Amino acid sequence: MTIESQTAPVVTPAPDIAPAAAGFMTRRVMGTISVAVLILDQVSKLLVRTQIGLNDSIEIVPGLLNLVHVRNTGAAFGFLNAVVLANKQFLMTAVALVALTAIGLYAWRVGSQEALARAGLALILGGAVGNLIDRAAAGYVLDFVDVYWRSYHFWAFNVADSAITVGACLLILDMLVVTRDVSTPV
Repeated sequence: MTIESQTAPVVTPAPDIAPAAAGFMTRRVMGTISVAVLILDQVSKLLVRTQIGLNDSIEIVPGLLNLVHVRNTGAAFGFLNAVVLANKQFLMTAVALVALTAIGLYAWRVGSQEALARAGLALILGGAVGNLIDRAAAGYVLDFVDVYWRSYHFWAFNVADSAITVGACLLILDMLVVTRDVSTPV
């Protein structure tokens, strides 16, 4: 009896199954998603800026949805909007830039097998850059989607805010359902 006949055969996984699924969300795909969000955000804001007067409103769905033209000089959802600070534009831009840098560094370290997390981060990055451009150039973020019911209005928001919110939800979904291990360091 030879040694070769006693060893078990080595079974290797089919190379076309796992790598294709794990490597789909490349950095190039992430960049494409981020740039698409950025372009959609900036084009929609340009249309609002040129077609709707400041503080004007166009009813889209009666009792539910308006397009408006408002300026948000504060943070998310109008937080700090009414606060008057010296150098507020600089402060808000600096905070946004620091947050964007941290998110970008985190996104760079997330593995390509974590497609949901990468998609979420790509949406967040595209939205964050869109709002950062507004804040740095004009000192405010243009918001234009007004969702309401009766006299209750949600904060006005824009495409960038929507992308950031959906991206955050994807990250939470990835942590709680897909990965199920939020304590593992990157």
